[in-house]
Amino acid sequence: MTSSWADPGCFAVADGVHRVPLQMPQDGLRAINVYVLETHTGLVLIDGGWHRASTHDELVDALRRIGRRPSEIHDVYVTHVHRDHYTFAVELRRRYGTRVHLGAAEAPGIEAIGRLRSNVPVSSIRELERAGAFEIARTASESGKAEPFDASDWELPDAWLQPGPVDIPGHAVVAVHTPGHTKGHMVFHDTDRNVCYTGDHVLPTITPSIGFELGEWDLPLGKYLTSLTAMLDEPDRAMLPSHGHPGAGVHERCRQLLEHHDRRLAATESVVESAARATGLDVAAGLTWTRHDRSFASLDSFNQMVATCESLAHLDVLVQRGRLSARTSNGVDFFTTW
Repeated sequence: MTSSWADPGCFAVADGVHRVPLQMPQDGLRAINVYVLETHTGLVLIDGGWHRASTHDELVDALRRIGRRPSEIHDVYVTHVHRDHYTFAVELRRRYGTRVHLGAAEAPGIEAIGRLRSNVPVSSIRELERAGAFEIARTASESGKAEPFDASDWELPDAWLQPGPVDIPGHAVVAVHTPGHTKGHMVFHDTDRNVCYTGDHVLPTITPSIGFELGEWDLPLGKYLTSLTAMLDEPDRAMLPSHGHPGAGVHERCRQLLEHHDRRLAATESVVESAARATGLDVAAGLTWTRHDRSFASLDSFNQMVATCESLAHLDVLVQRGRLSARTSNGVDFFTTW
């Protein structure tokens, strides 16, 4: 049987670096890759994982394979604020005093989670309503209210990360701000080992969601495309992503992602041209989704929410570039060609 990148274990990926997939069985992504960096003072993690009932035992089992223990983890550097990356880092701090580091531009988002104290995606609901997707917005609100929420998972980090060198003994790591997937997303370049911990910014087989976070909608796709292009200014390195197999070159995948969004922008513009006037929901329904070209109607409610918001993100970029115009009526944006 062919092994999957999500299979449990502890896998060497570079000198003194191991990949530990922590399971996410209720999530389509299946697992998150947490990277364990060995130092002379203990262990450092890149990303913490999703705090679930079994996560600690999974980490114990994985680290046992290299003769280490979670109590040796003294720092976790989190690429971004989504719960599959952040919440288990907070649990490690409760158990072992581990220090948690998060990009400074994530501060408004995590503070908003603390105020909201629920899993209701209020910012996405606002954008769904702007897209005319009122039924999807209602379902998203109900689902968020029904989902368990633990405020203690969202305690503030010990330190807010700024771009620049990161103090990890024996690892020449530099943090780079790459907004788009979230406002404060960071990637971490190890210039000695020639690897890049890309978080969700660059993934090997899928495109990350854009703008799925709390806070203001500030042209997230435009920021994402700029961040992708900036990755090409760095030396090419082996990709150590949060989801999927490691090892592919960062540059090639960045070019593929940029080309993908060029195609999506063209397809989005084509849907608007055909309809003469279209909402974000109209465009989402007129496109196919995932690598398998699924229809919008075949997606579950969560992925319909993500697809609608991503359609809006593409529409907003086309307006910014002067390819489309937008007019608001009763809170809904209608897009047209000039």
